[in-house]
Order: sequence, then C-alpha cells, then structure tokens
Amino acid sequence: MKSVDLCAGIGGIRLGFEQNGVETVYANDIDSRCGITYDLNFPTSPLTVKDIKFPPGQGEQTVLEDIEEVDYDILTAGFPCQAFSVAGYRQGFRDNRGRGDLFFYLAEVLQKTEPESFLLENVKNLYTHDSGRTYRIIENSLTGLGYNVTTKVLNSMEYGNVPQNRERIYIVGFKNKKSYYEFKFPERIPRTVNITDILEDEVGDEFYYENSNIWDQMSDYPFKEGVAYQWRRRYIRENKSGVFPTLTANMGTGGHNVPLIKDKKGVRKLTPQECFRVQGFPEEYKLPDMSRTTLYEQIGNAVTVPVIQRIAQNILNVV
Repeated sequence: MKSVDLCAGIGGIRLGFEQNGVETVYANDIDSRCGITYDLNFPTSPLTVKDIKFPPGQGEQTVLEDIEEVDYDILTAGFPCQAFSVAGYRQGFRDNRGRGDLFFYLAEVLQKTEPESFLLENVKNLYTHDSGRTYRIIENSLTGLGYNVTTKVLNSMEYGNVPQNRERIYIVGFKNKKSYYEFKFPERIPRTVNITDILEDEVGDEFYYENSNIWDQMSDYPFKEGVAYQWRRRYIRENKSGVFPTLTANMGTGGHNVPLIKDKKGVRKLTPQECFRVQGFPEEYKLPDMSRTTLYEQIGNAVTVPVIQRIAQNILNVV
C-alpha cells in the first residue's frame, strides 16, 4: 500500500503507517522548518514545502498536480487545528489566517485522485465547534465524494500507551462499503508507560526553574518527585491522573500549559527529547540542531505515533 502525507508536519502520521509497511510516495507541508526535521528522518519522499493553496498557473505545479502524478491508496492529513482548538480562538472556517478552510483543499485532492481510504486528524473540539455544524459540513463533504465515513475521539493515554492526556478526533473514510463495515477503531489498552519512564538521566541547568524569573511564583508549591504538573501562567496544577497534560505548540514560549516535573535536582520543564517520547516517537527518531522553541512547537503540533500505528493497522486489515 502507498500513501500521500499532507499537512505532514514532522511525519508522525507517516511513522504510524510506515510501521505497518505502507510506503509514502509524496509528502507536503507549508512549514520549511518542519522540512528540516522531516527530511532528516525520511530520506525517501522528502517533504515538499509548498502551500497547498498555491493557485494554478503561477509557474510551478500545485500540490494537487504533484499528487495527480503518483499512484497511491491512502491519503493522510493532520490538518491545522488552531482554527478549531479550545486553546485558540475557535474561529473554524472563518479563521482569519486561512487555516480553517484548508479542509476544502484536502477534499479537492480526494475528489480528483480518489484514493481507497483516508485518515484525517484534528482536535477534539472540531466535533462540537459551532454547535456541530463544522463537523457536519466536513462529513457531508466527504460522503458527497463517495466515501463512507466513521469518526471517533481517542485519548492518547488510553489508546497509545503514553503518559499524556491528549484527546484527538480521527476521521476515517473508505470508498468500499465493505471495508467501512469491517473497520473498527482500536480498543483501549492498559497504560504500562509511566511518567518516570520517559525522563532523561541527565538534564541541563537551562531546563530548571530555580533561577528563572518566575520561580518566586512557584517556590512555595509542594512539588513531589515523579508527579506531573502543569504551569498555568498564574498557578500550578497537579495532574491527578498520573500523566502529563496535552503537549502544546507554545510550551517553549512559557505558554499557559507547560508540563513540569520534579526530579532529584529540582523543578523543571520537559526536554524536547522527553516530549518526543511522550508523543510515542521512537528513540531512533532524530532531532535536528534547531532552537528548542521550534522543537517544542513541532512536537506540540504532532500526533501520538502509537495511536496512528494502531488505527493504520486496522485500516490495512480491511482495505
């Protein structure tokens, strides 16, 4: 089976499908910084950095024209979630940066190239945005293209065996109705990976808060070793469920939901490597030499790889 990886980011969805033997024949994202990370890890079919909205007749091929030149079976896309996220302005299709209407470009690719199946990923809030109207538009568009569509919200800590509370919506479609009826989303699995399992043994002083300008706001809190906390700009919250909060793109800028841990040395934020582990990226995945802020942004926007791997496996069982 072959796939096209759109809104590819740093390749988390690709990883989950390639772990099931799927070959990626084309990949696209608009972010050139993602291209650095992506190409470091995927020497075949590197990232084509191009705006999927690029209009025809402008001197180079559009993304759609690129895809029309390849044979493939499955389209995947973690299309931008900021327009629908509870952490953003929730503007949806009216998003003033043009991210909300990106879905319709994906729909055009599906219409013109007709792959057998697709997987789309987004934030949980997509399902309820605008009293459900946004999702109904998306579902009606997909069924209107001849796809049989099924959707489910999965939490990474329940379906990916990672210590992270991360709820995401997964939309799966099939041209073949028999495949649709046979497909099932994966079942919950016990979580055996704990917070302490992903921590690095040696962490630099720059990750610790004792010498930061906000330590006075944190120093009186009764931190305990091996417990996940989150910094909420003005206060600290302990995660009672024993997992980290949802990793976000603004972790590196002192955002409102920064995961914290206390180790034997002190209170600190997670390192980029630890965040990649929390998202289930394999140890052999390479992190490029770039700013930590960018790495945090990339992994906060990424998918949880083991969840994708399990969904991909179930798709491949029926196509």
